[in-house]
Amino acid sequence: MAALTEIRPETSITDQVRESIRRAIIDGELAPGSLHSVQSLADVFKVSRTPVREALIDLAGAGMVEFERNRGVRILETSDHDLEEILVLRILLEVPATWKAASQMDDETLAGLREELAAMEAAAANGDEPAQMEHDRRFHERINRASGNSRLAAFVDSLRDLILTRGVSTADRTRSLEEIVVEHREVLAALEAGDPDGAARAMKEHLVHTAALLLEQESGRDSTLDLGWEGLVPGRLEG
Repeated sequence: MAALTEIRPETSITDQVRESIRRAIIDGELAPGSLHSVQSLADVFKVSRTPVREALIDLAGAGMVEFERNRGVRILETSDHDLEEILVLRILLEVPATWKAASQMDDETLAGLREELAAMEAAAANGDEPAQMEHDRRFHERINRASGNSRLAAFVDSLRDLILTRGVSTADRTRSLEEIVVEHREVLAALEAGDPDGAARAMKEHLVHTAALLLEQESGRDSTLDLGWEGLVPGRLEG
């Protein structure tokens, strides 16, 4: 449990415990399928059981852990079916959110998106996948929050965690870091042009492409097959 660290008293203990456990799951320090007692985790953090239990309840709600009666909490594994469900949810949520964000985009949000894209480009040039993925995540989060739906933004961010716990990525496997940047550049260009339809279309193409490549890597599904997702969401959000 090297990733679990002692808690600092100056901020919310529950928040710190939750973030530390979340990061340990993503990094593989808490292995998928492993079982842990609340007390053992509390001992590592040098805190009482209460904030640990509260943090684990939050993580259970996010689908990262599961309580087992009289045994403790188990770190959940992500199956191929789980992965497909997560990817479909992202498409269903992020495409209309992008349309909505584009329809009310302001200069401050655009400036933030340009900064994230520039950081992604620099990371790609340096071959720094972790840095690029972090700015990729922030790019999407900024768009989702710009839609005005903070719950959607938080939920999509938690879905990304579930993908990370499986340790899968297309970066430098089935597409280059630069190719990933290009897909985000197309989304930003449509947002800058004030084109909701174009932004939603670019986001849908990006997410469907990502999903197809990830499922091909993990399950052997031919990414050239028609996944049937193109019709799940319209390019335009009506109403």
